[in-house]
Amino acid sequence: MQLRKENILIVDDDVNILELLQRHLQSWNYHVFKAISVKEAVTILRDTQIDLLITDLKMPEVDGFELIKFVSEHYPKLPKLVVTGYPSVQGSLAAIKSGVVDYLTKPFTKDELKSALEKSLVVSGGRAVQPKITSEDRTEAYGEIIGNSEKINDVIQVIERIKNNKATVFIKGESGTGKELVARAIHYQGKFSRAPFIAVNCGGIPENLLEAELFGYVKGAFTGAETNREGFFQAANGGTIFLDEIGNASLTVQSRLLRVLQEKEVVRVGSTKAEKVDVRIIAATNSDLQDMIQKQTFREDLYYRLTVVEIHIAPLRERKDDIALLVDKFLFKYGIEYKDRFLKITPEALDILNRYNWPGNIRELENIVQRAVIMCDKVVDVEHLPDHLKHTIAFSAEALVPLKVVEKQYIEKVLRATGNNKTKAAEILQIDRKTIRQKLSD
Repeated sequence: MQLRKENILIVDDDVNILELLQRHLQSWNYHVFKAISVKEAVTILRDTQIDLLITDLKMPEVDGFELIKFVSEHYPKLPKLVVTGYPSVQGSLAAIKSGVVDYLTKPFTKDELKSALEKSLVVSGGRAVQPKITSEDRTEAYGEIIGNSEKINDVIQVIERIKNNKATVFIKGESGTGKELVARAIHYQGKFSRAPFIAVNCGGIPENLLEAELFGYVKGAFTGAETNREGFFQAANGGTIFLDEIGNASLTVQSRLLRVLQEKEVVRVGSTKAEKVDVRIIAATNSDLQDMIQKQTFREDLYYRLTVVEIHIAPLRERKDDIALLVDKFLFKYGIEYKDRFLKITPEALDILNRYNWPGNIRELENIVQRAVIMCDKVVDVEHLPDHLKHTIAFSAEALVPLKVVEKQYIEKVLRATGNNKTKAAEILQIDRKTIRQKLSD
């Protein structure tokens, strides 16, 4: 067997089986991740690149078949190997139909396990990403960026082009569209993924502290600076720093950021000594920086330094085709977290979500689905959605009809007042007789 150090996730509620599998796998030089429940397994899958899943079928709360189904839908290229102490013909067939590569019955020998591993990893054929990522590949590589819309595909293609270099990236998008997810994808899908990723919310740190937090300070630089301290830039050295809401940075901080971009060095607050840093900067904002430049609250030279590569994330209202996929993701996430089961949503409830305008974007959608999961038992229905959302949809749906109805009623009222004289009515209404006929027939 080739010792390629793949990441293998084993899922079983029997701790003894987990330890046995771990010993075997580590003896063959694999990296092992363990989970005693489907909930734990999903968390690991979302945070770690896994090369093979080994799972039991019979587990309390959520069983292995549901995990296999989830993996098949969200990580279609991930090979799956089943080990079970309750073998059956029906179970074997169901597992194979679900895309399982092999099916081991407990107790199994070390050689049987080794053979099944070899078969599963050969079938997987490696995990190399192609230059142009397909929607199927993207589901596996970008599990946190959900969507098949053209706008999301465009974002993914840009990430593919820039992930392996350290060009400065500027991400534009409304609040709640997922700017940090895109920044993390750029970092973790590229060749610098093992280096640090530091996310800084420039709007969440008081203005008088942001400079010291970003660039560090020396002892005695200000009241409370009792020791030398590195800043976020030093902590991110070799990797990526994500500066969210960059428009909130003061002109002083902007000036220091420009120096980092130009000279690749930082100077701590209270010091004159420059320190070299090798950092990729990804900045993001929902502000209009061009307007801020006109108002002289944002430096134009910094703006052009930051926007070497620009990525625009469309608001959710412009990519409603992705809503069903996002709902499915959040239903699974919170269904497992709160109910220990997989939940569904009725077509009527999903229709309301599809028709809503989503001013808060994906963050608002996630909050609403989270609330609905808490309120429901097994199925999310219209009654579990917040009243403001239902009322907004009801109003917008009815608002299209009254305009025609009121218009028609008004024309009929004018006609009655003129003794059904269409010529006179047309003069009063300032429209022609043909338009009157048309509106009355609608």
